[in-house]
Amino acid sequence: MAHSFRESPSYLFTSESVTEGHPDKLCDQISDAVLDALLTNDPMSRVACETCTTTGLVLVMGEITTNTYVDIPTIVRHTIRDAGYEDSSYGFDYQSCGIAVSVHEQSSDIDKGVSQSLETRGDISSADYEVGTLGAGDQGMMVGYACDETPELMPLPIALSHRLCQRMSAARKERALPYLRPDGKSQVTVEYEYGRPKRVHTVVMSAQHSPEVSQDVIARDLRSLGEAVIPAELMDRNTRWVVNPSGRFVIGGPVGDTGLTGRKILVDTYGGMARHGGGAFSGKDPTKVDRSAAYAARYVAKNVVAAGLAERAEIQVSYAIAVAEPISISAETFGTNKVADATINGLIEKHFDLRPGAIIRDLDLRRPIYSRTAAYGHFGRPEEDFPWERTDKAATLRREAFIRGTGDAASSS
Repeated sequence: MAHSFRESPSYLFTSESVTEGHPDKLCDQISDAVLDALLTNDPMSRVACETCTTTGLVLVMGEITTNTYVDIPTIVRHTIRDAGYEDSSYGFDYQSCGIAVSVHEQSSDIDKGVSQSLETRGDISSADYEVGTLGAGDQGMMVGYACDETPELMPLPIALSHRLCQRMSAARKERALPYLRPDGKSQVTVEYEYGRPKRVHTVVMSAQHSPEVSQDVIARDLRSLGEAVIPAELMDRNTRWVVNPSGRFVIGGPVGDTGLTGRKILVDTYGGMARHGGGAFSGKDPTKVDRSAAYAARYVAKNVVAAGLAERAEIQVSYAIAVAEPISISAETFGTNKVADATINGLIEKHFDLRPGAIIRDLDLRRPIYSRTAAYGHFGRPEEDFPWERTDKAATLRREAFIRGTGDAASSS
């Protein structure tokens, strides 16, 4: 039997986030900026763009097949500038860093399998050509998740962690705290009681800063920022605040730590609350199911929870390379389902087409929208109109689920 979140009277759960100046996140943003530039002029571009950065150097590498040209070094410099690395005194800046580019075309073997799926080889007369013929760009399993802890249907710890980092970044950009530099992290520990958030147990905030500011000032200012983000009803006198626990944090960004695309996959998703298939998102065009199917799984999970069919839903979908139809689709509700699991599974199968071509069509994924996902999470972003965040199928799911007469919660066994 699946674990029920209601079984544990009290437990702690922690999630983290990072700012756009974190070296790994900088790489994610560069990879997605390259992808967006290519999709702008050639929406059919096949892109797998990876970025690595260290002191004074950015390396862009991968496989790109496209009918357009983009100036990758210029894209890299603009992205670094926009992330806040404008001053040479930081030890890394957009004007002086070296840039190396090593890309080649996608493997012809992979291209053949993706462009025409196993099911349609020899028969390409489908009325919707791409939906009917596009195979998955790789094997693997992808996971989507939603829960009713926040209005955006995200786990509370990761939602709060993202908001803290966004607030630190805003304070830097608006010069409210002019001593802040681009790199930073947050971490929030929430105490749960019988599966529901009870209080914020601990808040950790770390921010890169200029050398002249004292740690006392940083601690005071960042706590003030944090208290404006964390809802007052979730804090009490025992809530612990930890600011820059290592002390001085002047050396940061690519000078302090090598960065790499795809190394913050839990920051990008659900903060560890849900399982993860292991595939990263940034720099990948939507034929890569690591990205598109993870978005589709979130879309399914969010609609299931928004429909009131469960308090929590985790959707796993798996693929074989060059095969369009998913190998498996499964839904886990952790004992929070309000209707039978079989009903939920039947509704998912009826209302969601999880073939790669259908996902691309239904979520309109051949657009340059990916740079906006590359910091502060790919999910639960109410300030962005991401199509996988819509709950346009929730009303239909709710109506059909309860029409079937399964309104009472079903036991899982």
